[in-house]
Order: sequence, then C-alpha cells, then structure tokens
Amino acid sequence: MPNITQFIQVANQQTPGQNTTPSALAYKRENEIPFENLNVKISFGIGSATYIPWIAYLGYNQSVQRGIYPVLLFYREFNLLILAFGVSEKYEPLINWQDPENYLTISNYFEQNQLGKPRKYGNSFIHTVYDTNQPIDETLIQQQIIDLTTFYYACFNPTPNDQGEIVPVYDFDTDPDKPFITREVFIKTTNLLKRKRNIILQGPPGVGKTFIARKIAYQIMGQSADAFIEMIQFHQSYSYEDFIQGLRPTVDGFKIIPGVFFRFCQKAIAHPDKKFFFIIDEINRGNLSKIFGELLMLIEADKRGGKYSINLTYSEFDDDKFFVPDNLFIIGTMNTADRSLAIVDYALRRRFAFVSLQPDYGDNFRNFLIGNQLSQIMVNHICSSVTEVNNIINEDINLGSGFQIGHSYFCNSPNTITEEIWWREILEFEIKPLLSEIWFDDANKVSDMMQILAYPD
Repeated sequence: MPNITQFIQVANQQTPGQNTTPSALAYKRENEIPFENLNVKISFGIGSATYIPWIAYLGYNQSVQRGIYPVLLFYREFNLLILAFGVSEKYEPLINWQDPENYLTISNYFEQNQLGKPRKYGNSFIHTVYDTNQPIDETLIQQQIIDLTTFYYACFNPTPNDQGEIVPVYDFDTDPDKPFITREVFIKTTNLLKRKRNIILQGPPGVGKTFIARKIAYQIMGQSADAFIEMIQFHQSYSYEDFIQGLRPTVDGFKIIPGVFFRFCQKAIAHPDKKFFFIIDEINRGNLSKIFGELLMLIEADKRGGKYSINLTYSEFDDDKFFVPDNLFIIGTMNTADRSLAIVDYALRRRFAFVSLQPDYGDNFRNFLIGNQLSQIMVNHICSSVTEVNNIINEDINLGSGFQIGHSYFCNSPNTITEEIWWREILEFEIKPLLSEIWFDDANKVSDMMQILAYPD
C-alpha cells in the first residue's frame, strides 16, 4: 500500500507545467507494487507535472484511459484528497460501478461547495473526501481503499448468484423444456460449436433457432446462466459503430464509444475461466462485411487471443489493440425463407459452420402440446397435418425446406378459448397468409393445403 502522506508531500513539490522532480520518479518506483491482486499506478504527470496527481488500483484489464478503478485524486489547489470510484474519461467504460447513483460525482461535489468545475475526473464518484490541511490517518485511508476495492471486485463477478439465486445445472437429457430437435442433432451441434467457435443455425421461421441457441449455450456451460449470454438482432441499419466501436456525440463533443460486441469481449477477457456466448439473431439481415470489419479474421478459431490482437479502425494509439478471447462463442441465426435477403458472402461463410434446422413434430413437440392442455386428437392432427404440408413444400422445386411451417405458430396454449377456436384462428390469420405468400401465384394450392390442415370434425 503506497504511503499516502508521502504521496501528498511529493505532489506538493511539483509545479504544474514544469518537469516532474526526481523525488516524484523515486516515489513511483518504490510504490507501484501490486496491492490486493491489483496493479498500482501512480502519476504526477508525464514529462511535466500535472494539476491532479493520482494513485489508481487497476485490475481486470482496466486502465485509466478505459475502464473503472479505485483511485485517489489529489486536488492540491483545494487541499482535497478524494478517494473515488474512478471512471475513465477518454473512453466510455465497458463495465459500470454498481449503484453509482448513491454517490456524488466529483463535479456535483465541487458545485455544491462552490469550488467551480474540477479540471479533470469530474465524472468519477466520491467515496470519501479528506482535508489535507488536517493530519492524514494512514490506517483509516488504507481501510477505506480496501472497502472500495471490495466494490470493485463485485463489478467483475456478475455471476447469476448475485441475488442469492441457485443456478440450476443444465443437461439436455433432463431438461423438461427441451428444444424440438433430437438429442443426436443437439449434441452434434453443441460439439461443433466447441470446435469451430462460430456457428449459424439456419432454417425456416418458427423452428426455434434462437431458443435452441440459448439451450446450446446452457449445455456447454452446464448451467442455465443467462448472465454469460448476450443477444442482439441485426437489421439493415446496424453498423460497425454499433457492433465494434465508433464516434458518438456526447455533451462535450464526440467520443469513441465501444459497441456491444467490444464490451462483451472485455467481459470475457476479464473472466477467462468462464464461457461467454454472443447470439446474433437474424444475422443475414445486416451488411455483414461492413458490420464485422476486422472481426472477419479475429473470430476464426485459430486466431483467438492476444497473439493476434490488432488495431481497430478507430484506434488512436499503437498499443490500442483488440482481440476476441478463446472463451467467447458466437451463435448466429438465419431465416432461410426470406427472399429479400442476400446470401452470406464467402469470406464470412468460411468463419462459421452452418447447421440446418428443420421442423420436427416428434415426441418432444407432442409432449409440449400435451403439457399445454391440448387433447390427444388435436395433438395428433397438428403433427400429422403440418408434417404432410411441410413434405409438399419441401418437394416443391420453387420452395424447398427453407419454407416449411415451424413450431412457433402452435406454442401458445388456447387458455380461455376452446381448442377448436384456437386452431381455426391460427389457420385463418397465421397459416393461410403464410401459404398465400409462398404460393402467391397458385390459389388452388393454398386451398388444398388448408383442406389438409382443417379442424378435424
């Protein structure tokens, strides 16, 4: 633990704008040693003395330029030493302090005490303020630093047990809410993701691609832990700046703001012993080459880790590197029935393994329908009639398997209405419009399919 009294004495010997003194360099060498598994960094300025010397306690790949960290800030013109929940100013922090609204920002404190506007670090939150005109209690400050580092550790351990909840162990074989695919397909897909690191689940709408993606993540983790899963949906306006990083307007101008994937990678890097899963729904709806940018190389299974880190488009410094960690898995979902979408380009296709999912009206789905209080007659009719229609769609040379009817149309239970009304409404307002779309030039075919699906009298 650095000697705080000595830190204040050395800081007061510095003249802002002039060269830092030898005593400052000596203090740094003696005191920049690990504390509570954190790196201690001290600054009296680089080359020339700064107005606000500081001592920062850094861990979890955080830095004073990007991240959060406990920090002692010495506002010497006011003789104030502030222990703060430090917040980087150059880049938007990737992870936030917990419950920051319970604390004043340094800017708020200065305003309340008529001290004007702080030269720097106004966005950081105050833990304790010390008047350096009074004797410094080293023991008290050190204890309060330990208290603050306890907050710090909690921010980087977002396990699902934070609220005392018991996270259930997950295994496909014992899951009462199984996805509607066979065990063989599920396990094969799970093993493929482990090896390839990136997969795309493709198939007609309604087969439960997103639902299956989450179950695959659970299977690899061995628990139903949503804290380690991030899900987004691509669309035509989605950009590199949303996904990786980009310039965004702020109150003070423009800042480089990290995107959702960049932030999620930092979480995975901070927890190398955990597995993290990034699910991209409707992945083929975005301009993939534009969105992924440099990621086309970095997501490859054999290009993961710091060895292959590179500068990003908006990097300002040579050491401002980015990489995708090995403990992060990417699962995309792709709708094969939408004629308006372009095919995935070959550069991206090589980075992913593609798994085709088909509607499966077998035992898993039958058990689900029975659990929704449908009669055995209705369950049999749904499974047989929809399978028959799907076979006809699959054999149509102009359509194929990507246009089959998925399970999701039948997953909502009848509730307060009879199953006959429930089925007739599904046919009239959901299935018929779908069939009319895929056979837009053949009304007789639509009529034939509706006869097959009609409620069994």
